[in-house]
Amino acid sequence: MESSTALCAAVVITGASTGIGEACALEMDRRGWRVFAGVRAAADGQRLAEQASPRLTPLRIEVTDRDSIARAAESVAAAVGQAGLAGLVNNAGIAVPGPLEMLPIDLLRRQLEVNVIGQVAVTQAMIPLLRAGRGRIVNMSSISGLVAAPYLGPYAASKHALEALSDSLRVELRAWGISVSVVEPGNVKTPIWQKARAQAQDLLRDMPPQADSLYGPDIAAMHQATARMEDTGMPVECVVRAVVHALTARRPKTRYPVGAQTRLAAFFWRFLGDRTRDWLMRRELGLR
Repeated sequence: MESSTALCAAVVITGASTGIGEACALEMDRRGWRVFAGVRAAADGQRLAEQASPRLTPLRIEVTDRDSIARAAESVAAAVGQAGLAGLVNNAGIAVPGPLEMLPIDLLRRQLEVNVIGQVAVTQAMIPLLRAGRGRIVNMSSISGLVAAPYLGPYAASKHALEALSDSLRVELRAWGISVSVVEPGNVKTPIWQKARAQAQDLLRDMPPQADSLYGPDIAAMHQATARMEDTGMPVECVVRAVVHALTARRPKTRYPVGAQTRLAAFFWRFLGDRTRDWLMRRELGLR
């Protein structure tokens, strides 16, 4: 059941240029919310605004840039006034693939800066507005926040960290009625797959010559596995429904495992030994 105040509520959604963020922004706009859709490029904001009502406002924000976050928070504060924010959806993120042995440390830092530090920085900037509006925080995690797959170690590390930060934040903000929910999708049909594959190709070209002899078969298997995951991925609308519930339900859940794959992982992974899990992972992905 949706709360009676949802029709005039305001929400900030980061990473709204494409995929899950874009779909969430358009759905919340359709439901009558005032949406501040976080984008990095003006062209993305214009394209998004053309699909929505005048309530949707593109919000230029780079989650790794302190000044950009501050400007975005000031812009939202000026627009919402004393009503504050009813919601913040931390959706912006990237996926850095590759074998950890060969991964440039700067790429690992970039992964954590965008998916972890950036989420905390945006949240810190928006908490005063959320406190004023007794709003809600929705953090976009992943099945990778529950299960760490090989060759996606940086991404999994970032999502595990986001899960832990969400647990701490949920308790810290309870006194002000600010709920914190984590959405944990399985494989979703979004552009992140194409971006990750393109980055993997770039990474392979820059790796030392021995990388191919050491990891070539596994990397080829991972390419095939990710292609299958993209083909069988759930529609983005499945994730949007979870975000909508977290923002509008009278009693939002603390966690939203989305898709059968995530629900099974959340249930069974706790009871399997590490060696059994490793064997199942290798078997599923076709690794050596």
